[in-house]
Amino acid sequence: MMHFLLTWLGAAVSLLITAHIVPGFIIQNFVAALIAAIAVGLVNAFIRPILSILTFPITLLTFGLFMFVINGFTLWLASIFTPGYGFIINGPLPALFGSIVLAIVSSVINYFLRAVD
Repeated sequence: MMHFLLTWLGAAVSLLITAHIVPGFIIQNFVAALIAAIAVGLVNAFIRPILSILTFPITLLTFGLFMFVINGFTLWLASIFTPGYGFIINGPLPALFGSIVLAIVSSVINYFLRAVD
């Protein structure tokens, strides 16, 4: 249970840091970051595998770089599923850049969380 809570908090902090770095990627407060972390987790659990299978040929042709587009789309989709909660992405470019920054930031945070766990 503690691992789940640490992962959830790490995802929320990663989203907050990403919102401070990427213009157009808006998270209003920490509660919005917690809700956004849940929304991103649910979209990644249910919709991303379907998108990954459907876009496998183009992902193969681009040597995996199309996964950044899939990640950006899932972030944007999660922001659409949470209207009024303070998680807003203003367009496709902030979603794409946000997915890249979020991947880097969450990797660093997860590295430190593994040391604690």
